[in-house]
Amino acid sequence: MLTDILNAFKLPKPSALRTDDAQLAMAALLVRLARADQDYSDDEKSLILTLLQSRYDLAKEQAKSLRAEAEALEEKAPDTVRFTKLIKDTVPYEQRQSVVRDLWALVLADGTRDAEENSMMRMVANLLGVNDRDSALARQSIDK
Repeated sequence: MLTDILNAFKLPKPSALRTDDAQLAMAALLVRLARADQDYSDDEKSLILTLLQSRYDLAKEQAKSLRAEAEALEEKAPDTVRFTKLIKDTVPYEQRQSVVRDLWALVLADGTRDAEENSMMRMVANLLGVNDRDSALARQSIDK
């Protein structure tokens, strides 16, 4: 599956990807964001599990397996565009807004917003096609 996702973007026209590929792309995006500040903490890992369980209605072991696969994929993927494009192509706008909310929840989980995470969130929201206003509203819904 990892190879399928990475190879799908090398073809002239991306091949059709399965729903579980979109889940893996989302998980890898969460991992990439958590690693953006060079501190991939146990709290972030735990929150990623919670977000994956909630978003995809997964059992804890399924979410752990998905996160482990996402960690391996994230290490191999040369850029973030591969993940965001897959999500953008398979997830309706309204649901992408909730994706951005989950990403902000991860950024804000430790109570600080560092420059790397802020920069990555601006880029990711844009790549997902979520406008600045909706990204800000998503962030504010977490800040409360």
